[in-house]
Amino acid sequence: MTLAQLQIKSSFSFLKSMVQIDELVQQAKNLNYDTLALTDESVLHGGAISFYQACEKAGIKPIIGMEASILIEEQLYSFLLLAKNESGYKELIQLSSLIQQGGVCQLDGLREASENFILVLPISPLIEEQKEWFDHLSRIVRACEGFSLYLGISPNTGDFWPMLQEWVRKTKQKAVALPDVRYVYKNDALAYSCLEKLAIGDKWDPSAASFDKHLYLRNEQELKQIYQNWPELLEEASSVAKKCQIELKLDQRLLPKYPLAEGQRADDYLEKQCHLALSKKYDNITDVIVDRLHYELDVIHSMGFSDYFLIVSDFVRYAKESNIMVGPGRGGSAAGSLVAYLLGITNVDPLEYGLLFERFLNPERVSMPDIDIDFSDEKRDQVIQYVSEKYGVEQVAQIITFGTFAARSILRELSKTMEIPDSDLYYILKKLPKESNEKLAVLLKKSPELIDYVKHSEKLKILFKVANRLEGLPRHHSTHAAGVIISDQPLTKYVPVMPSQNQMLLTQYPMNDLEKVGLLKFDFLGLRNLTLIERICSQINHHSTEPMEIDAIPFDDANTFSLLREGRTNGVFQLESQGMKQVLRDLKPTNLEDIVAVNALYRPGPMQFISLFINRKHGKEEVHYLHPDLGPILAKTYGVLVYQEQIMQIANKMANFSYGEADLLRRAVSKKEKNILLEQKEKFLQGCQENQYPASLGEEVFEWILRFSNYGFNRSHAVAYSMIAYQLAYLKANYPLAFFAEMLSMQMGNADKMQSYIREATNQSIKILPPIN
Repeated sequence: MTLAQLQIKSSFSFLKSMVQIDELVQQAKNLNYDTLALTDESVLHGGAISFYQACEKAGIKPIIGMEASILIEEQLYSFLLLAKNESGYKELIQLSSLIQQGGVCQLDGLREASENFILVLPISPLIEEQKEWFDHLSRIVRACEGFSLYLGISPNTGDFWPMLQEWVRKTKQKAVALPDVRYVYKNDALAYSCLEKLAIGDKWDPSAASFDKHLYLRNEQELKQIYQNWPELLEEASSVAKKCQIELKLDQRLLPKYPLAEGQRADDYLEKQCHLALSKKYDNITDVIVDRLHYELDVIHSMGFSDYFLIVSDFVRYAKESNIMVGPGRGGSAAGSLVAYLLGITNVDPLEYGLLFERFLNPERVSMPDIDIDFSDEKRDQVIQYVSEKYGVEQVAQIITFGTFAARSILRELSKTMEIPDSDLYYILKKLPKESNEKLAVLLKKSPELIDYVKHSEKLKILFKVANRLEGLPRHHSTHAAGVIISDQPLTKYVPVMPSQNQMLLTQYPMNDLEKVGLLKFDFLGLRNLTLIERICSQINHHSTEPMEIDAIPFDDANTFSLLREGRTNGVFQLESQGMKQVLRDLKPTNLEDIVAVNALYRPGPMQFISLFINRKHGKEEVHYLHPDLGPILAKTYGVLVYQEQIMQIANKMANFSYGEADLLRRAVSKKEKNILLEQKEKFLQGCQENQYPASLGEEVFEWILRFSNYGFNRSHAVAYSMIAYQLAYLKANYPLAFFAEMLSMQMGNADKMQSYIREATNQSIKILPPIN
C-alpha cells in the first residue's frame, strides 16, 4: 500500500498550523511516506515550490493542493482541490489568485478543468438530524457530478462511521482517509493548543487546556489502527495519490520583453542605442572602447538579456526626465558594464575606474542579471507605478515577504496569551540581546541567570517550551522593500498573486521561489541620501541663476577634499561615523580613489589593513608587491589587496585566466568549496608555470588570494557609493546653507541630530532661524 497523507496545512496558513516544510518532509521520509499533499487555505503562498522541491529531493511524491470554499446552490462549501497534473496546478494558481482578490469560486466555473484535479469533501461530524444531513450530502454529491469527487473521512468522525459506511455503500460514492495534519510531532499538541488561542486573542492556561492530540503526522501502524474498521479508506487514499502526477517546470527563463515596433529586434535596438550614446559619452572613441562595447553586446545577446537592459534603461530614463534622483549605479556590479553606462543606467565609466564586466555578467556562468537601482526614496513608488502602467497591471507585481516570530516577539505574544506577569517578562527580555538573530534555545544557554530564573517557575518553563516550538513560524505577509517582478505574460500564468496595499499585485511566492520558477526580479531601492541631494540641488537652483547639475561636478574640488581631510562629514553618506571621521583625518584623502578604498576597507575584517594603507600612502611604510607584475593592479591601493576585481585581474595577468574564469575563481575562494578550490588552485599554478613564474611564487600568490578572499569587496559597488558620498561632501563644502537647511528639515523630530547639525552650522557662522509655520 502507498502511504499517502492527503491533507496538510503548512505554517503559511498563518497561525493555523505549526508545520514547517523541511521538518515535515524529513519526518515523512523517516516514516516511509510515499506521497504528501500540501493543502493550505485559499493560498499557495510560501509553501508550494519549496514543498515540491523538498519532496522531490527526499524521494517523496508531492501533491500540490489547496483548501477552498466553492459556491454550490447559493452556499459555500469547503473542499480540498488536489492537482492531478501541471494543468491542475495552473488552475490552482488561477483559483487562489481569484479568491485572494475578493472573487468567489463557483463550481460551474471549474467544470471545464474538472479532469485536472480531484475534489475531496471533508466530512464534518453529524450535527443535524440524520436524514436531513444525508439528503444535504446527496445534493452536494449530485451537484459535483462529472468531477472526480471523494468524501474525506477524518478520524474524529469515528462515531458516525457505521452510518457513513452504509450511505457510501448504497450510493457507491468514493471516500478516502483524511487525517488533518497541523503539526509534525505528537508532542507538539501543547504548543499547537497555545497557538490556536494566540491566533484568536484568547487566554491559554496549560493546566486547564483541552486540545486535540491527533493532528500530527502519524506512522503507518497508527493509521491502520485508526482506520481498522474501514480499511478501504487507506487504499482509496493510495489510489488518489497514484492519480496525481505533477512535474513543475522550474528554472525556466521567463524574461519580459521590451515593447518595440513590429519587426524590430531587441538585440539590434540595444546595439543602435549604445552606438548613438558613444559620441555623447566620449570625446575620443578609441579601439579599446569599441572592442569593449562589442564584447559586452555579444555576451548580452548570447545570454538573451537585451530586453532586460532596455527595460532598465527605460525606467531610469523616465525617472531622470521626471526629476527623480537616480543613484550612480550599484548592486550586482552593474557599474562594471559599459553598456549600462552608455544607456544611462549607471553614471560610472567602467573603463576610467578599471571595473570588470565579468563581475556583473559572466559568460562562463550564466545567471540572471541583477541591477539594483537607487531612487530618491520619496519618489521611488512613482517609478514603479510607471512600470506597472507601461507593462500592464497584470504583468507587474511586487514581491511578498513573510514576517516571522523571532525570539523576543514570540515571548511577548505568548506572555499575553499565558498571562505571564509583566515583571517576569521584563526580566526575561532584559537578559536577551535585542539585535541577536540567534535562536531562543541558544540565547537561553548563554545566560545561566536566566536559566536559573526560569527553572523555578513551572509556568515559565512551559512558556519557553512553547516559544521554542513556535519561534520562526510565519505570522503575516508584507511587501519586499525593493523587488518587482515584470513578466511577458499575465503573472497568473506562472505564479499566484494577491492584492497589495498600493493597488498593485503582490506575488504569493517569495523571492527565491520566483527565481526558481524563472521570473526576473528588478530592484527599485529608495535611498534617503538621494532625496537629500535632490532637495539640496533644488534649493540651490531656486536661489541661483546658474543651474546645479550634480552629475557634472568636478571630482578634484579643493573645498571638498579639505572638508574630507578634516573629517567634517556629519550628514555625508557612508562617512559620518566617528571611526570613519578619524580614518579620513589620518588618511588625508587627495582623490576619489582614496574614498573608494576606505569605503571598501572600513568593515569588520579588512579594517585591520587601514593603517597599512594609510602608512603606505604617506610614505611611512614601503609599498611592497609579491612580484613587479602586480604593481599596475595594486598601485591605486598601495599594494593592499582590497577589491574582488583585483583578485580577478591577478588571475588574468599571472595565470592566463579569462576574466570569466577569474570570476569563477573569485567565487570559489569566497565560498571555500574544497573540491572546487583544489581544481582552481591546480589551474592557477599551471597558468603561472606557463607564464614562467616560479612555482613558489604561484603558491604564495594563491595563498595570499585565499587569505584575502574574506575581505575582498565589490569595487563596482564601492565606486558607486563613494560617488554619492563625494557628491554630498561637495554640496556641504560648497553650498553649506542649502546643505544645512535641507539636512535640518529632514531631521525634524530627531533632537540629538538636530542639535549636532545646529552646533556645526553655528560654528561656521551660519545663523539658524526657526522653521516657518
